[in-house]
Amino acid sequence: MAETAIYLRFSVGLPEYTMGLLVDERTLARLLDDVAAGTTPVADAVEALRLLPYETLTDARVDHHRELRTGHPEAIYGPGKTVEQIRDIAAALAAQADGAVLLTRVTPEQAAAAIDAVPGARYHEQARLVVVKAADRTIDATVAVVAAGTSDLPVAEEAAISVQATGARVERITDVGVAGVHRVLEHRAALEATDCVIVVAGMDGALPSVVAGLISKPIVAVPTSVGYGASFEGLSALLTMLASCAPGVAVVNIDGGFGAAQVAHRIVRTLRPQANG
Repeated sequence: MAETAIYLRFSVGLPEYTMGLLVDERTLARLLDDVAAGTTPVADAVEALRLLPYETLTDARVDHHRELRTGHPEAIYGPGKTVEQIRDIAAALAAQADGAVLLTRVTPEQAAAAIDAVPGARYHEQARLVVVKAADRTIDATVAVVAAGTSDLPVAEEAAISVQATGARVERITDVGVAGVHRVLEHRAALEATDCVIVVAGMDGALPSVVAGLISKPIVAVPTSVGYGASFEGLSALLTMLASCAPGVAVVNIDGGFGAAQVAHRIVRTLRPQANG
């Protein structure tokens, strides 16, 4: 089993606890005893624990407490990693995380390594995404994922599956781009009934402005690299979304379906209660 490397000195109003290479039960028990005795405030102990631990693997330091700090477990970005690195990181995260563990932008070979390491992991080929582990709890919230065109579906699916893995519901609305704007108008009531809307569009990138002008819910816009030469591989759509005449549109990176899902998750988990799944 890999060692868990901790380099932290608790201070800021706390009795000082120095953590060496390994976190041992006696040190943690001492901290908990001080909380029970009233010499260390609970809030201070929680704040100290937010900073640890991480697990040292051969080529990676896996951050197991990212979920406690941010609400999201550490995700695995596939490009540049070997299948062995993917296997080891996926197994380490799945063993510790309560929330969703995702592997993004993967090759089929990387996906196979993750599935071999974590039985139950699922590969979504169109989205180039592996759900290594879904969240252990649910969020009573619905996120709509709206795709302007069929060519935008790989990015839209990356967003939709990432949101589903966090425990929220997803409503997919596809092929409703502004070349036939009446197609999105018929979904106005359904969009207004959700808690957050992710809008994915390439080419001119105009769809998020249209949706934001129709409903009151938070909009997360995702430009895609879909389009001909003057779209500059998504730069045109990105600039259109950033310059939206509809106020309140948040914009993520080009082809950033995963990033959009994380923004949506942060929004809905502050609005809706979580429950054990």
